[in-house]
This record gives sequence, structure tokens and C-alpha cells, in this order.
Amino acid sequence: MRLERKLQRLKATIAGCESAVAAFSGGVDSSLVCAVAHEVLGSRAVAVTALSPTYPPEELTTAKAVAERIGIGLLVVKTEEMNNPHFLKNPPDRCYHCKRELLEKLEKIRVELGFKNILDGTNRDDLADLRPGLRALREFRVISPLAVAGLTKEEVRRLASSYGLPNAEKPASPCLASRIPFGQEITAEKLKRIARGEGFLRSLGFRVVRVRDHETLARVEVGKEELPRAKELEERIRRGLKGLGYSSVEIDERGYREGGANL
Repeated sequence: MRLERKLQRLKATIAGCESAVAAFSGGVDSSLVCAVAHEVLGSRAVAVTALSPTYPPEELTTAKAVAERIGIGLLVVKTEEMNNPHFLKNPPDRCYHCKRELLEKLEKIRVELGFKNILDGTNRDDLADLRPGLRALREFRVISPLAVAGLTKEEVRRLASSYGLPNAEKPASPCLASRIPFGQEITAEKLKRIARGEGFLRSLGFRVVRVRDHETLARVEVGKEELPRAKELEERIRRGLKGLGYSSVEIDERGYREGGANL
């Protein structure tokens, strides 16, 4: 019953927007926002997905498939954070510069369509983490209906499952730049290498993967329950990642930790 009340508040928050452009990554959070927005606003809601080197190409493929499943209209915009020297320097507020670039594009679309609001998929749990991008949300007066409804990540997954969304259990996949330690320059070459490295790990059957890029060192994180298998395949993992240009490869024995990049 508690979750049902939160769902009703989610619907009411989105309905109160009257019309909206939704930032849509293809992840479970923004997918739920888009599903409910399409349900309560119909054609007065559109999803917008960014085409960016900071995300692997398969993320766009997933976003298109999920949007089609939902039935919501989808626009794809090319973001240009790689032309922003502040972003490339990779400061601790890197996410602010990236998020602001996206929201500038969404604001332009919102104005062109004559819509009233911008929505995003920030949930209640996100508010407790170190997320400089929240500053950009405030600057653009973005509405985060999941957070307004008090929905946690676990609750979002439960609701996404009830809506029949195919990505209800999809692991979180923040941008590839988050794999590069603060202060180390972000380059297109590094992003491509990280994407290829994580794609290689997924091809081995790992579900939760991170390749932390320390220039010549790749530090590999997999889900804690996947660690025993990673140790079994350690030599194969080392060979595969060294083939991408890393001089040394380490498997983090602590496994993947949410917010590990900030730590």
C-alpha cells in the first residue's frame, strides 16, 4: 500500500507538469519517469536521449528499444561536453558541467515544443550521494518526480517491473568519464578504451562491471557475487585489457561499490 501511495504521488507530480521533456538515459529510473509521463500526459511528454562519447553506443540502442516499448516519442540530441575545457580537466564537479550541457539542449527543445517543464530520473537515494549534477538541476528548475514521491532505487525497480519495463533490473551505468579519477584528463581515446574494456568483460558474462582508468593501470570492479569467477578468469581478463593498451591490470577484491569513483 505504501508503494501504491508513492506511485499515485508520482503520477500526480507528473500530471501537474501539464507538459514535459524528460531526460532519458535508458536506465531504469528515467524509464519509469517516461512510462508514467506517457501514461498521464500522452503526447504532451517526450523523451530526450543524449548521443555522447561518454556513453557506449549500446546505451542508445537500449534507450530506443525501451522508448518504443513505452510508446513515448523519442528525440536524440548530440551533446558537446567534450568541447568544454572545464569538463575535460575532470574536476570534482565534473558531473555539473556534463549535466548542464545536457540541460541546455533539453531547455532548447522544451522552448521549441512549447512545453512547460523538464523531468529527470533522480530518485530519493541519489539525494544522499555526492552528485554535483544536482546543482545543474536546480539552475534549470528540473522536476525530479521520483525524488518528490520519495521513491528509492529498490522501489523504482519494483514499479518498473510492474510496468513491464524490460530494463527493470538493469545495473546502473553512469557515464564513462566517471571511471577516470578526478584531476586526470578526460580524452576520447580513454573513453573508447573504457567502453571496449567493459564490453569485453560483459562478453565474458559479467553483469556489473567497471574499468577504472588510471592511465597505464586498469582497475577492474565486478559485482561482489561475481568476484570468485573474476578470479578464475583473471589471466584472461588481464590479457584482454592489456590488449587494449593498459600496461597492468588489477581486479579490485572489494568488488563494485556504489559511489566508488567518489571514494
